[in-house]
Parts: sequence; C-alpha cells; structure tokens
Amino acid sequence: MRVSEFDFELPESLIALHPAEPRDSARLLVVDPVNGLSDRHIPDLKTLLRPGDVLVVNDTRVLPAELSGTRVRGDIRAGVSFNLHKRVDAHTWRAFARPAKKLHVLDELELGGTHGEPLKARVAGKGETGEVTLEFELGGAKLDEAIKAHGAMPLPPYIGAKRGTEERDKTDYQTVYAAEDGAVAAPTAGLHFTERLLQDLRDMDVAIERVTLHVGAGTFLPMKVDDTEDHVMHSEWGEIDRATVDRINARRGAGGRVVAVGTTSLRLLETASRATGTLQPFVGDTDIFITPGFRFRTVDLLMTNFHLPKSTLFMLVSAFSGLEVMKNAYAHAIREGYRFYSYGDSSLLTRAEQD
Repeated sequence: MRVSEFDFELPESLIALHPAEPRDSARLLVVDPVNGLSDRHIPDLKTLLRPGDVLVVNDTRVLPAELSGTRVRGDIRAGVSFNLHKRVDAHTWRAFARPAKKLHVLDELELGGTHGEPLKARVAGKGETGEVTLEFELGGAKLDEAIKAHGAMPLPPYIGAKRGTEERDKTDYQTVYAAEDGAVAAPTAGLHFTERLLQDLRDMDVAIERVTLHVGAGTFLPMKVDDTEDHVMHSEWGEIDRATVDRINARRGAGGRVVAVGTTSLRLLETASRATGTLQPFVGDTDIFITPGFRFRTVDLLMTNFHLPKSTLFMLVSAFSGLEVMKNAYAHAIREGYRFYSYGDSSLLTRAEQD
C-alpha cells in the first residue's frame, strides 16, 4: 500500500506535552467498526469491559536511556549525546548519536559523571542514520543501574523538541506496573492506568496478565519509503511464558475477550500466535509489521493512544479496525480536541470482522 494513504493533518496544538492528572482522567474514544464512535473517559473501562475478559499489559520498564558526556580521542575532547534504543548483549547497546558524523570506531566515551564517576564506553561500530554501537565497561544489572544513575528519560522527539526533560517525567513516563528493565520508550497506553483502576477491573473479574516487550526508539522512526512493501521494521525483544499463555487461552476459550493494552502488547501476542494460529509461548526478537490485510489471531480489543500520520502504528490500528474507520475516528478526535501521542488521550478499538 502507498504510505500516503495513511496521512492526515494534525494541528500541533493537539500534541500533549504532559499527561492528564490524575492519569486515569484522560479521554477515551471508543471505536467500533459496526456501532461507530463514542466519547468516553478512561474509568469507563469498568463498563466497557466484561467479566471474563483478559487485559494484557506490557510490564517493560523504561530506562533513562538518554546519555550525555564527552568523546575522548587522545587529547581532544568533545561533547556528545546518545539515545540508547536496543540492547545487544550484557555490555552492548545500539544507540542514536548526536553528532554522529564526528564519531569514529574505537572512540572512548565518558558519559554522565555529574554524580560520581562517569560511565565509560567506546564506539564499537557505526551504522546508518546516526546509529552507533556502544560497548560499555560495565555489564548486566550493574550497567542498568549505572544507566539509571547517569541517564535522563528519553522523551519522544515530538515532546523533546518542545520542552526539556522534567523531574516529573521519571514517574509520568512509567506505567504503574513497570517491572522489567529494558525499554527506551514507554508502552504509552498503559500510562493511563492507576492501581485503583486495575483493582476495580480485577474485582469485576477482568483478569490482568503481564507480558514483556522492550520498546525501542525505532518506534519513533519515520517511514522513508513510498510503499509499505519496502519498509524494514525495527525489531524488539519480547517474552510471554507458558503459564500466561495458558491463562489467556483459558479465558478466551470460555468466551472472554483478549484486550491488548497498547500496540506493543498486541504485536507480541500476534507474533506468538503466528506459527500455529493460536497463542503459544514466545521469547526473542519480533519485527512483525502489521498493515491492512493482516489476519489477527488472538486480540479482540485494542487500547491505544493516538499515533503519528504515516506511522507504522497508524497502519497497525488501520489494519485492526479498518483504514476508513480509523481515518474517520482520527478526524473526529481532531475536531473534538483529543490530545495526541505519548502523553495524550487514548482509544478503545474493536477488531473489524475478518474474512
């Protein structure tokens, strides 16, 4: 399909720079391909979901993966900054660098350092579009803790271009159920949940199941092709274990609906369903690219924020509920002043009928 088919005009004034307070007070646009649109709020999930449904959340934790410091090359020192976006192994990350052109392989780096000793690394490789591979002296959990000590929250570019990182972002840009370190971007639909709302849903017999997909900064990369067939999707690491699979399948077998919180949860669930047509345990990288025509195997409802024009995520929601349905829904959201992107409002989408 032509990428231009997924374009729309969005006023900049609708890009949210801070979340709603409290976080579950945001608006929720209910989108049903058969029954149309309904303007609601996040707490209305308690009436929109049914006993027996299962809510699947992504429990990845965002690392403060924006690192600034100094490039050291002999006696020459220069400022440099990085956005980590994908863990390679215990000591190694891929990152987007600024300024990338001035970096050489084997350059030594001293990052952070305002609180104690700097985090030391070197440039182990260079790729395209400003990407580099960084090899750190520390590894594993010690490296994660050092990144937390020296890094800043990696706000999406459409927020970071309009304001600096604030202390409140450390909690605002993290879900209340975040547990597994590894993401460099938040699974933003989950930002709307409070502990109280989750408990209210459990009390009405909506199960809450956790999966892990470490969201990478590649989720923000613009499409650089004219046709979706030519796009190479970024990969992200995810895991869903046997016990979780069995509980989800049991709920679905009893008539409950699978409700994915966020496109990351959906991508992992559908990746884990592709081999056999039913949900199976999965661990590893997924580069699944969902566009109209994709056959969904597991997810019945999708809760997701509002996405960028011509983005892979707008393509995903168009595949889920229908391109014309989503174009109409987004036009309605813009007219009604819904707030867009990571800190914005949300939507609850019903899957379109599949052949």
